[in-house]
Amino acid sequence: MTSNKTEENKGNILIVDDTPENLQVLSATLLDRGYKVRGVINGKMAIRAARAGSPDLILLDIKMPEMDGYEVCMQLKADPKTSEIPVIFISALDEVLDKVTAFQVGGVDFITKPFHVAEVLARIEHQLTIQRLKKQLLDRNTELQQEIIERKKAEEAAAAASLAKSQFVANMSHELRTPLNAILGFTEVMSRDSFLGDENLENLRIINRSGQHLLELINDVLDLSKIEAGIIALDERSFDLYQLLDTLEGMFQIKAETKNLQLKFFVETNVPQSIKTDEKKLRVCLINLLGNAIKFTLDGGRICLRVSVESKQHLAESAIYPNSTSGEPFLILFEVEDTGVGIAAAEIDTLFDAFVQTEAGRNAADGTGLGLTITKKYVQIMGGDIGIKSVLGEGTSFKFNIRVFPATSSEITVPTLQRAIGLEADQPIYRILAIDDNQENRRLLVKMLQPIGFEVREAENGHQGIEIWESWQPHLIWLDTRMPVMDGFEAVRQIRAKEKQTQRRTVIIALTASTFEERKGEIIAAGCDDFVRKPFQEQILFDKMACYLGVRYVYQELPRLPVGGLGRYFVSEKPDSFFGGLLAQMPQSWVQELYEAANDVNEELAIEIVDRIWESHPTLAHALKDLLTDYRLDKIMDLTQSSLK
Repeated sequence: MTSNKTEENKGNILIVDDTPENLQVLSATLLDRGYKVRGVINGKMAIRAARAGSPDLILLDIKMPEMDGYEVCMQLKADPKTSEIPVIFISALDEVLDKVTAFQVGGVDFITKPFHVAEVLARIEHQLTIQRLKKQLLDRNTELQQEIIERKKAEEAAAAASLAKSQFVANMSHELRTPLNAILGFTEVMSRDSFLGDENLENLRIINRSGQHLLELINDVLDLSKIEAGIIALDERSFDLYQLLDTLEGMFQIKAETKNLQLKFFVETNVPQSIKTDEKKLRVCLINLLGNAIKFTLDGGRICLRVSVESKQHLAESAIYPNSTSGEPFLILFEVEDTGVGIAAAEIDTLFDAFVQTEAGRNAADGTGLGLTITKKYVQIMGGDIGIKSVLGEGTSFKFNIRVFPATSSEITVPTLQRAIGLEADQPIYRILAIDDNQENRRLLVKMLQPIGFEVREAENGHQGIEIWESWQPHLIWLDTRMPVMDGFEAVRQIRAKEKQTQRRTVIIALTASTFEERKGEIIAAGCDDFVRKPFQEQILFDKMACYLGVRYVYQELPRLPVGGLGRYFVSEKPDSFFGGLLAQMPQSWVQELYEAANDVNEELAIEIVDRIWESHPTLAHALKDLLTDYRLDKIMDLTQSSLK
């Protein structure tokens, strides 16, 4: 018996039988098998023992004095403390009715006396196994319920954090876009001044272009959450790659010159001029990399952008998007190389992580640490990859490729450059109400619309706007959505409610600084006819009023730069076809003179010959001057010789 006490307890069993001999036999057998056993001789003691000891299983005789086994079982099942304890009836009764009754009152099994020990042990083990499994299931269910509670708490916390982030982004969007709207708008208003000199006009254009660039950077930073959520779409359109590169070179040339840096763009001759991909995302990637290169390159350094076509075999199947149908895709490789401060090897692994800056970046105290994160995400969205090589103190090289499709110049949509300068005759005098709490934005709308011929009034909040609407009856309202006293949403709801009594309807277009596209549904649901996102261009305002009011304008045509006409690459990369057509327009004597100067390796004479045509043929002169800067007299000799044939 001593050895049995040391064995693991296989279960606690309560035996209920009014015959002591039966109790002794069963107890000895079960104790020997490793069970812990307690025995009682009547029903009342059985109920008390079950409530006190919570056995794992009860072996219950049926025929007992005072209270039979059926009554005991029913009382046990009626008590929540004992209802889950399995009961196996052991009885000499062998009638079917007895067995049926046993199961009806809650028994889980029935053993007939005289019993076989093996059978009793098997049935006990079976029921205890069921109980163990049930307990495991209940424990696991409890754990799952707790996990669900914890997960729900985490989701609620995440939702609260997401809401806080969305509110922060919305507030930042409003605070950044509102002043930028005034900056961009007033540059457009000032550029109408016919007495403005060319230099000042160019200065205004630079301010406007810089503001537009700032706006795009703001949009990209605000879009970071959308990038992480995977909801940024690929907007593939045909565009002029050469013109994009020309624009970027012009943008960064001034910055480079102020730091005494050499900035060169090399474009291989097999790079097509017209391609189809996401122009905006490509532009952002190049701006981020070129901006970093200039920022971290010391005075007198060199920065180079190289553009080439990778073999089509490098295009992985995973990069081919089935929704694109513009011919066979290929990869274009961009490399931005500088001789700057370089990046330590320990910082390379975290370089593309959000909000992470290198030591040089932290020392510069400039930037948010998002530029390279956005660049990598955009490159991946465009079907490519990005890599870096850097040596601390010597320089850095970023390489990335993107998947593009071939395009033709006819596929490139070039907007008509014109400016509305007045209203056509025989039109009503349109009354326009500007409701905005920001004085600069109201003044901007007045400055844009009044000179064209509109009557314009202002209101600084929704309550004041409703009063003017009731007394003045404007044709159209430009409505800011975020204002004190009464915001735009409440104002438009009240106006629409009042209109039901007057049977007239005013066109209401919301002006919103929100970056979230999903707010469009909220704005339209409130009762607005349309919305325009700040900062806006004057042409968008005029187009909306033409759409909703039928306004007709008198336009002034604006000069346009030819597509791809800037041509300011590092010259030796221009194809022969570029020079062929231009040289064919020149007098043969001039071409012959240039050929002879190149053949004689007379660089000074060649420069003098090219300078003669600078005013009459600036594009050719600029390209040839670049060849001379690159010491390519051999190239000039070949080109002029071909033109003389």
